[in-house]
Amino acid sequence: MYMDPLLAFVITLALITIVSLWYRISPFFTLIGGAVLFGLLAGITPDATMLGIIAGIGKVFSAFGIIILCGAVIARLLQEQHQIEEIVTDIRRYVKNPPVMAGVSGYLLAVPITCCITAYIMLNPILDSIEKDRTRRNVLLYLAAVGSIISYALIYPTPVVIPLYDAFSGGVSPLLFDAVAIPLSILVLGGILLYFRFARSDAVIPTNTELPAIPKENSGVEIPALQPGIHLRAWAPFVAILIAIPVAFLLLNLSHASMINFIMLVGAVTAIALASPKERTRGLSQGAKHAGLIIFDICGAGALGFVIVTSGFAQITLSQLTLLIPIILVPFILAALIETAQGSRVVTAVITAEVLAGSSVVGAIHPIPLILLICAGSCVVSYVTDPFFWLVQRTTGDDVKTVVKNYTLPIALAGIGIFIVAVALEYMVFQ
Repeated sequence: MYMDPLLAFVITLALITIVSLWYRISPFFTLIGGAVLFGLLAGITPDATMLGIIAGIGKVFSAFGIIILCGAVIARLLQEQHQIEEIVTDIRRYVKNPPVMAGVSGYLLAVPITCCITAYIMLNPILDSIEKDRTRRNVLLYLAAVGSIISYALIYPTPVVIPLYDAFSGGVSPLLFDAVAIPLSILVLGGILLYFRFARSDAVIPTNTELPAIPKENSGVEIPALQPGIHLRAWAPFVAILIAIPVAFLLLNLSHASMINFIMLVGAVTAIALASPKERTRGLSQGAKHAGLIIFDICGAGALGFVIVTSGFAQITLSQLTLLIPIILVPFILAALIETAQGSRVVTAVITAEVLAGSSVVGAIHPIPLILLICAGSCVVSYVTDPFFWLVQRTTGDDVKTVVKNYTLPIALAGIGIFIVAVALEYMVFQ
């Protein structure tokens, strides 16, 4: 059987969406099933389809395995030692406003932990203790979620940006990319904070500057709101990662891919070395379990992306699309479709990178705007297929309509803002 690759792609995305919504099973299985379906619809032999699935899984695992495992271990060890509370205490020493503190905390933690959902889960009990009023507490939770997504979707190196950078950088330094992405992400976060402050008439924004102490879970001990000094031990893994960057470049002369794995290993080793034996054992075990869930979902995306590329989708379909819509819209729309179908920004980045690599789109758009366009597309539809959406709904206790207003809509506005900046950069700076 042979079907036009574009039609096969649309059918595959539609079925992935339906299965995700109906059965709510692991994305790994829906994506592997989608890879098999697409291969059969596109006329790829069963053997070639399975070999493509295996190759796609291996390619993604080799790229992300160390990074995600290290991030998960760091996160779990910090959590076991109640050091996330200490980090938040340090942040609010300088950031007095609770909504800003919540957004900044999510923004800062998502990148080194390599997972925006993990950062949110870690912040959830802390924000609960800061604000007891349900409506005000929920505002903090929404801002922590949105803040974590903004940095996770934009800043190198995160699992969202790494596959895009590897596929499209064209020799552009990651420092140059982050010189654009970091100010842009801060600007977008500021816009979201203003959105909650002025545009949401149904959201009560806490503005008190006197914040209560954060209790250490199960310890019976409280961390004072403003302790003197910085909790250096809590920040040590992140400091080690920063120090390892010039070491990797200047002393070891590592490539970008090697550097990312090296610095994350340094951060994980630092966290492991500073933990007590009991906390170390529990943190490593729980971190490995959590990393496994994340890695396998991303590997499923690699399998689907590799099979799509094997079909010749990019050469056949993208050339047709560029006749119908401006070429600068192609990466944005493609990423938005993939994100809508399965809900994971990392999966969206992996599949979009696979599909667009080697296509005419890559040569027509400068690498920095191209990456930003895909990042923007990954944000515009964060709805029922997004596992983060349901996590936020459960933790806030709000109805779906309210979650859409305070989670889906702000992220969509962030995506539109990123899209506008990417288009402006392409035509006004990099043209």
